Amino acid sequence: MIGSKRKLEKRYADLMQDYDSLYSKYSETEYQLRELSANAENIRKQDEEIRRLHENMRSIKHDMKNHLMVTLSYLNDRDSESAKQYISQILNKLNAVHSYIDTGNSLLNHILNDKLSMAREKGIDVKAEIENLDFEAMESLDFSALLSNLLDNAIEACEKEESPEMSVMIFRKKEYDTIVVKNKVSESVLDSNPNLVTSKEDKEEHGKGIARIKQISDKYNGMSDFYEEDGFFVACVFIPQ
Repeated sequence: MIGSKRKLEKRYADLMQDYDSLYSKYSETEYQLRELSANAENIRKQDEEIRRLHENMRSIKHDMKNHLMVTLSYLNDRDSESAKQYISQILNKLNAVHSYIDTGNSLLNHILNDKLSMAREKGIDVKAEIENLDFEAMESLDFSALLSNLLDNAIEACEKEESPEMSVMIFRKKEYDTIVVKNKVSESVLDSNPNLVTSKEDKEEHGKGIARIKQISDKYNGMSDFYEEDGFFVACVFIPQ
């Protein structure tokens, strides 16, 4: 009787061990499937963005001959002021068609092109210096939330400025993958809100997403820093490799 009970206990223990092993494999497979699905969706969106940019460029190229003829007619009539205004309109249209950013990281490509395109459409002067980094230490969902919050904060703050400017830099510094996002501020954010606290009643406040940014960087034993320099609010995140 005792021997039979021990056999049942051992069998139960073996079954539980097999279950734990299978569940672990299932969880890993499910995570890989989510990653693959996310990458496939990002690639699809990238293809759409590239096709849209190509269509815009073809349209501008097709219209350029007419633009030059109109400009030449103004110059022949010695109407230099109208020629300048017309050329200025053409340049504004060309500036609105930005180059596609290709970093080799499909998720990074999608977020950057989507957010920076949105910023330009809002009239924000955007600068970007991007290194080809994979942020392989981070889960896709966390990386997406981190970078999206950083860029959304800057875009929302820029909408309050008369001459909005922002920049994003992604680079590797020593053993850290680094993201730096800056936006121009006419008045100090930290003077009025040193803790960057966002209330539910004021969803447009600059600190929106700050807590989430800190939470994600802490999750990966990284660091985050927020300060002001030369008329810009600066948000930095450092993620160890």
